[in-house]
Amino acid sequence: MELFSQNKVYDFMSKRNLFVSISLILIFLSLFSIFTKGFNWGIDFRGGIEIQVRFDKPVPISEVRKLISKEFKGANITTFGSPNEILIRLNVDQVSGDVQKSLGAEVKKLLSPLGNVDIRRVDIVGAKVGNELKEKGLKALVFAIVGILIYVAVRFEWRFAVASVLALMHDTIISLGAVSFFHIEVNLDVLAAVLTLMGYSLNDTIVVFDRIREQVRESSIRDLATLINDAISKTLSRTVLTSLTTFFVVLTLYLFGGEIIKPFSFTLLVGIIVGTYSSIFIASPLLIWLGFRIDDYRKRLMEIEKRKREKEKMRKMYEGGVV
Repeated sequence: MELFSQNKVYDFMSKRNLFVSISLILIFLSLFSIFTKGFNWGIDFRGGIEIQVRFDKPVPISEVRKLISKEFKGANITTFGSPNEILIRLNVDQVSGDVQKSLGAEVKKLLSPLGNVDIRRVDIVGAKVGNELKEKGLKALVFAIVGILIYVAVRFEWRFAVASVLALMHDTIISLGAVSFFHIEVNLDVLAAVLTLMGYSLNDTIVVFDRIREQVRESSIRDLATLINDAISKTLSRTVLTSLTTFFVVLTLYLFGGEIIKPFSFTLLVGIIVGTYSSIFIASPLLIWLGFRIDDYRKRLMEIEKRKREKEKMRKMYEGGVV
């Protein structure tokens, strides 16, 4: 199935300044939101206690707050997806160690005047553990970026590697900016989503870069912008179809997967859109600005092929007993 004809070449590079300008604006807005609004850190990173309860019928949240405040002062209480589901957040220091062991039963007892209540989950994370998870999550992102840089540099060349990492940083910043702006809770699921979209975006970018490398080898085109347009046009149907199928799957998760999975699916939704956009409009133009030259790359490829032929010739000579 093809959405776009491979015989038609679309002129993406003539609009590269426009696309990069849009991206710079989005990055600026994302960083502004991150540094002014910050993140809505979940229990995984800030530490604390979360209790999810479900009533058999909708209950006034003011009544829940009134009953909970009798035992736990300063509790943060919100609805969780539906009027009969409530999320209660407490600081760890608000609850003694003895009460933590039977916290679910204690909350159920407090809320029993409002009707039948079911304790869906009780999550307890210490502040120290939360800080450790935050540090390890940041290290995971850094190691992933460094690993990608090394992999692409070995497989292609350093300009491809730098362009890939810059495109990944573009995708990550904008995705995190959306998470900050819409006040999405940042938990381990969101971290997993960010790492997933990094892999997804890189895969899309590598497909385009691989096609560019093939065009350098096989075509006689000498102008880099023209060659990139040709390579992107030939992979456009594959890129869009892959992104659309993934997008609809994640959209289904977001709409019908429940509140717990929404932070994960929201981050992926934004990441899929931004990652597809960057693979087409950002990563490839960066090769031009980084000074990639077709003639130099072709000479390098010819030298590599020459060394391979010489090694093969020497191997055959040794096998034939000729030294």
